[in-house]
Amino acid sequence: MSSTAARDQTINLGAGPSTLPTPVLLEASRGIIDYEGTGMGLTELSHRSSTFKNLLQEAEDNLRKLLDIPEEYAVLFLQGGGTEQFSATLLNMLAAHAARNPSYQGTPPVDYVVSGAWSSKAIKEAQRLTPRVNIACDMRPIISDTNAKVPPPEEWKLSPVDEAPAMLYYCDNETIGGFELPQDFIARLPQAYRERVPIVADCSSNILSRPIDVRKHAVVYFGAQKNIGPSGLTMAVVRRDLVVDPDAVRTSYTPLIPTTLVYKNAVDNESLYNTPPMFPIYVSALVFRRLLDEGGVPGAQQRAEERSRIVYDALHAHSSTFRPLVAHADYRSKMNITFRVLGANGEPSDEAEAKFIKLCGEHHIVQVKGHRSVGGLRTSFYNASTLEDAKTLVAVMEQFAKV
Repeated sequence: MSSTAARDQTINLGAGPSTLPTPVLLEASRGIIDYEGTGMGLTELSHRSSTFKNLLQEAEDNLRKLLDIPEEYAVLFLQGGGTEQFSATLLNMLAAHAARNPSYQGTPPVDYVVSGAWSSKAIKEAQRLTPRVNIACDMRPIISDTNAKVPPPEEWKLSPVDEAPAMLYYCDNETIGGFELPQDFIARLPQAYRERVPIVADCSSNILSRPIDVRKHAVVYFGAQKNIGPSGLTMAVVRRDLVVDPDAVRTSYTPLIPTTLVYKNAVDNESLYNTPPMFPIYVSALVFRRLLDEGGVPGAQQRAEERSRIVYDALHAHSSTFRPLVAHADYRSKMNITFRVLGANGEPSDEAEAKFIKLCGEHHIVQVKGHRSVGGLRTSFYNASTLEDAKTLVAVMEQFAKV
């Protein structure tokens, strides 16, 4: 029997760490024993060796191709997860603000868009670090209320441009609620605001699943463990003119930044300020190669749309059995499809959901239980998922709906 037989039968729809392509893992398993004939595993090499530096450079080059990242942006391979970037993005953007506005009086505002759990956590961290945290728009009411309307940007409570906000922060895809912002989200902002306020995006759970215009952002960051590789690696794409020495521009509103969070240290040392997460970088490099061979981001976007479409169609076709958590179709995630299972009374039922999860397990579909904070089901279709995975889930949904 093949050593991957059990894996071949399993459909892992976990929200992260996510499923990864089996061919990538097989190659990585060889590289962790003997990397490119060195007689050493990848994790045994010196991170300052030319062998590893070549791998790191390849990973950066291919990520630049996939996301069309211009040279005016640095690509950083970091540790600490997306959660650490809640602090790092804010602190570095405050330092960049001080460098650009040396005579600024007071503390600049920072704007946040709230769309779910992760953006809420980012705001809580910001409130620990700086006093003027402004919620520009709270989109959470529209998640479950079909009558709630998304306010147009001109009705948002954006900080006035003449107050020189240090940044606008948003999370592109919320994994817990299954809420994804439209692709034209940034374009909807007032032009003067877009041109003068640095925009920071957390794209941890939908990066490389659809295009993102890096040039419209100051920082785009993403943890690897959803669409790219193993946990332990976070990548940040940072506009070079905003990379500053925070100690050289200290003001009353720029806190001291821990050394490993300073973007300039990572840029100046080409992501080798300290020992990087070597194995996650290796697996990510293999994933980048594979994705380029499969049509790049446009190919991934097409596959994501196909998978999500048939699952959402099944939810609607069996609306007496299933109910999407996100009421507004335009904001439903293509990565994390969240829904409730209804009982005989037409309301969400824990008992019915337990039965559905059991049926999924009988068909080797695993890790579909929703997050404890929202309940229900969460089926995550990241880039390594296949259309066949989605079709199998739909078949199980149809079987369950007939019972």
